[in-house]
Amino acid sequence: MLTFEQLKYGTNNQQKAYDSIKKLGIFEGLSEYTPVLCGTIPIDVDIEDSDLDLILEVHDFEEFKLLVTSLYSEMPGFTIAEKQIRGESIIKCNFIYEGFEFELFAQATPVKKQYAYLHMVVEYHILKRKPYLKEQIKQWKRDGYKTEPAFCKALDLNGDSYESLIDYGIRHSIIEEVNHD
Repeated sequence: MLTFEQLKYGTNNQQKAYDSIKKLGIFEGLSEYTPVLCGTIPIDVDIEDSDLDLILEVHDFEEFKLLVTSLYSEMPGFTIAEKQIRGESIIKCNFIYEGFEFELFAQATPVKKQYAYLHMVVEYHILKRKPYLKEQIKQWKRDGYKTEPAFCKALDLNGDSYESLIDYGIRHSIIEEVNHD
């Protein structure tokens, strides 16, 4: 799993993602929310239309909405929505920049305890232990699978794929116990 800074030495798409994020200044502009890049690009299972998922720890949703609106509302495809996921309020902001769809995902949970981060860590460790799965995961993603269901299919995990990956991570001592329903 590459850190953000390591992306500049990664694959072509990782380098492009790094450049776009740097030009956008997202880590500086949203630094108080401890942004972390998650998803497929840091673990190199991205495909042609993969987005850039940034997760953030936000406690004041109104202040955050004002800030991201002021920073990104002029971007193509800008949307912002407040939702409930697993009983917790979240804010999702999407927009397009330099050919990448950005998704900012904010909730009042430390970033290293958010599902997106935990899934990425589990997926990274799975690929370290079973590197032969990488191309199959990418193919399933091209066939329409989301990342977590593709990993669950590869591991023959049943049930809710988002919960199953967390459970797998706990059972295999990749991550510690987390509060999940």
